[in-house]
Amino acid sequence: MFPQRLDSTVAYGIAKAMMDGFNRHYRLFRTESSRARHRFETADWHGQQRAQRERIEFYDLRVKECVMRLEKEFKAGAQTMDEWHQVKLHYIGLLVNHLQPELAETFFNSVTTKILHRSYFQNDFIFVRPAVSTEYIEDSEPQAQPTYRAYYPAPGSLPGTLTELVRGFGLRVAFEDLERDAAYVAGAISAKLGDVKLRANFQLQVLSSLFFRNKGAYIVGKVINGFFEVPFALPVLHSADGKLRIDAALFGENDLLILFSFARAYFMVDMGIPSAYVQFLRSMMPRMPRAEIYNALGLAKQGKTLFYRDFLHHLRHSSDQFRIAPGIKGMVMLVFDLPSFPYVFKVIKDYYPPQKDTSREQIKGKYLLVKQHDRVGRMADTQEYQLVAFPRERFSDELIAEIEKFAPSQLEISDRDGDGQMEVIIKHVYIERRMIPLNIYLQEAFDLGADQSAGQAQIERAVVEYGNAIKDLVAANIFPGDMLWKNFGVTRNSKVVFYDYDEIEYITDCNFRKVPTPRNEEEEMSGEIWYSVGPRDVFPETFAPFLLGNPAVRAVFMQHHAELLDPAFWQGHKARIAAGHMHDVFPYERDRRFLPTPPIFD
Repeated sequence: MFPQRLDSTVAYGIAKAMMDGFNRHYRLFRTESSRARHRFETADWHGQQRAQRERIEFYDLRVKECVMRLEKEFKAGAQTMDEWHQVKLHYIGLLVNHLQPELAETFFNSVTTKILHRSYFQNDFIFVRPAVSTEYIEDSEPQAQPTYRAYYPAPGSLPGTLTELVRGFGLRVAFEDLERDAAYVAGAISAKLGDVKLRANFQLQVLSSLFFRNKGAYIVGKVINGFFEVPFALPVLHSADGKLRIDAALFGENDLLILFSFARAYFMVDMGIPSAYVQFLRSMMPRMPRAEIYNALGLAKQGKTLFYRDFLHHLRHSSDQFRIAPGIKGMVMLVFDLPSFPYVFKVIKDYYPPQKDTSREQIKGKYLLVKQHDRVGRMADTQEYQLVAFPRERFSDELIAEIEKFAPSQLEISDRDGDGQMEVIIKHVYIERRMIPLNIYLQEAFDLGADQSAGQAQIERAVVEYGNAIKDLVAANIFPGDMLWKNFGVTRNSKVVFYDYDEIEYITDCNFRKVPTPRNEEEEMSGEIWYSVGPRDVFPETFAPFLLGNPAVRAVFMQHHAELLDPAFWQGHKARIAAGHMHDVFPYERDRRFLPTPPIFD
């Protein structure tokens, strides 16, 4: 007997309920993002961080609400595959003239996969590829705010045009001296253009909304002159007297890549048509995948969708095998990669050595903490996936054996579709950008041998960046826990980033102590720790034996970061954070600032 066809009215009702769920989500998401302006204007920095953290949870809450509504009103889950196909077709119809169709498709996938068994996860029932184009959406919506504004400076009028551009954002706090700042920016732009003749199309294109994160608001745009285009970003900050100033001018793709890095907190941006923002930003940063741009804008679920599509595309067009990732193996995470793909896959092991007093849930909690926390450019963002299927033939036997040994509960190998094509299914995995492990980066410097100057320069750069990374983490109230070189990586921009999260703690939860003075010769000569140690006691003096065995490394570290071995350094920052102080950690060096400012670490 053929399954009964779902009544069209009911199918439409399910689709409409899902669309209502998405529209509610994006309305709340956009409202919270738009409130960032008021928090910036009133210098509500703790409120800004709290809102950034809470907004991350919006999506899952709205998905849960939608699932509950569908189960209550339509007994969702009892329908056949044919009936869900009808629901999808009705939903596609609702996407016509929608301003966020790609986000709505992802929301449909999230709700559907919560209701249906994974055997239904096929092209017919979810959006494996986009059904509606996002090209030129705003051109068909004349009432929508333009994504960007264009300004055309006349010869000699660039400072005045920049003043008009900044005032166009309507910030309700006075600038310290906007004409002065505009002159600084105009000078920086002129220096970038050099002796190039200004062409008829000379213009500044600027995204219509400000980008808010922590204590900063960023104006983002590009300079166009003939065939020459230069991306730029202008950080707007509060000065000591509560007025505003443009702090610096960032130019070029590399500066923008650091600003939008995967190691930083998500921006808050009021966007009516997010795909148009992504398209504009991609024109400025062609090396940044669209998935990572969506992530940077706070649309992490869309980033996950695009990442997975990119991953499937890469699998189809490559033939190398997944392998155990190079480097020292972790005690709680099993890490593998695909050499041709710039990401690593991290699986929580089932078993940990005795010194690791932790659990799967605690480790997942640490990763969630990092996602919700200000990463200050020093902690890698991760994407969390469940039930990810890989072709079995792409896995080396050595890797399969490694997973079977250390994480058997996370592994399933089956012919899921009954077509003879075996699949490896990983039940829970984190995926993050691949970096060069810092211990390997240092070893490469040691191996340079004959070219000692180059090797020494690489060592100095790495060690200085390592210390800076720890200091930035301290500013964000994060104690890394395990500070070994192997737990840090070097990015393509030579930044050092931390990526081993199972032992992180808040600085304010740690007790930084000085090693007690031995009371007698027996204690002094003891090979064992003879003093009491609490579960969150930290003794910074004891870092040195594990980190500074190499004389070249030790010399650089002691020159630039000796204070990291002093308990007073940690205690001082803990006290300031506990008192409510928020350090300034911005995505550019202090020497890029227009005016002298106190050090980030005062």
